[in-house]
Amino acid sequence: MPLPVTATPPPPAAPPPSAAPAGPGRDAVRLRGLARHPVSVAAYAGLVAVGVGLVLVVGAGADPAVAWAALNEGMFGSAYAVGSSLNSAAVLALIATGFTVAHRAGLVNVGGEGQLCAGGVAAAATGLALPAGTPGALGVPLILAAGFLAGAGWAGIAAWFKVRRGTSEVITTLLLNFVGIGMVAVAVHEEALLRQPVTSSETLPQSAPLPAGAQLPLIGGVESPATAVVVIAAVLAVGTGIVLRHTAVGLRLTAVGHSPAASARLGLPVGRLEGGGLAFAGGLAGVAGASLVATAPYVLAEHFSSGYGFSGLVVGLLARGSFTAVAAASLLFGFLTSGGINLQLAAQVPASTVQVVQSVLVLFVAAAMLITHRRPGSPS
Repeated sequence: MPLPVTATPPPPAAPPPSAAPAGPGRDAVRLRGLARHPVSVAAYAGLVAVGVGLVLVVGAGADPAVAWAALNEGMFGSAYAVGSSLNSAAVLALIATGFTVAHRAGLVNVGGEGQLCAGGVAAAATGLALPAGTPGALGVPLILAAGFLAGAGWAGIAAWFKVRRGTSEVITTLLLNFVGIGMVAVAVHEEALLRQPVTSSETLPQSAPLPAGAQLPLIGGVESPATAVVVIAAVLAVGTGIVLRHTAVGLRLTAVGHSPAASARLGLPVGRLEGGGLAFAGGLAGVAGASLVATAPYVLAEHFSSGYGFSGLVVGLLARGSFTAVAAASLLFGFLTSGGINLQLAAQVPASTVQVVQSVLVLFVAAAMLITHRRPGSPS
């Protein structure tokens, strides 16, 4: 007689391997994840940068409390301080926005300084050529358009070499920076170009002041130097973000940035997209240069840029493709730059201290990228 067959119950299902163990082990994993969060690491980087700044202040023989009061006064102490900081932040945001567009296409635009200089020269030449009595509603758009076209054309040189000859845009845009800076020096030293008429040995090598119709209007009242460039930068950053995120152009730029070869096989005009992205980045840097010339004292001087092109590059690198981060980093750097000037005047601490703090912050944020992208189980 055959024995009855009894069904054996299946073994209990094992927990998925990715599930974290219960108890203290799970809490430890959660804490490690929180410590590796980009916001947490950025906060650590900020604290270290502040600590370095404190050491530099003490090394300069200043009281930290006095130095902090001077820095805060330079950033937020008056309507003039806030307006000046906003203007600086707007210029940085324009350059960083262009950098993000080029980066979306897989290119690295390090030529913001040269493109800014080209835009400044074109804006000064256009503004000084305007007939007397030209209204601002016509003159301001003209000089901004001239700055955009000059910056786009300056970046277009590097774009042509990239598309036609395969030359790295990093090298060409970097070298064009020095050409652009030299072009400004030549323009403001030669009377046949843009130098103001020499009336004595004390006449500065700079252009004549732009007429009233070519000057950016103020938006913060007579006590604040904030100009329309703040609004222009905000509109361009938001509009560019919408285009990149929600239009076919943005999708194509992203595809080219991920794989130019695959994009070419799909029929996308890779050369035009890369060249257009780099030219647009140069155009925004040119607008930044035009806005600097069209802001008080309304002249083109030899060192009118003050390194905005390089600082905007750093802001673009820190933003990592996020336009929200572009706005945040631009505001941070813009206010710190204005505060550093007052730090030197009121507390006798070198303004370069702020630049050191910014550099340390950039280095630690860059290191944070490696930490946040490293898998928890990977070796250090």
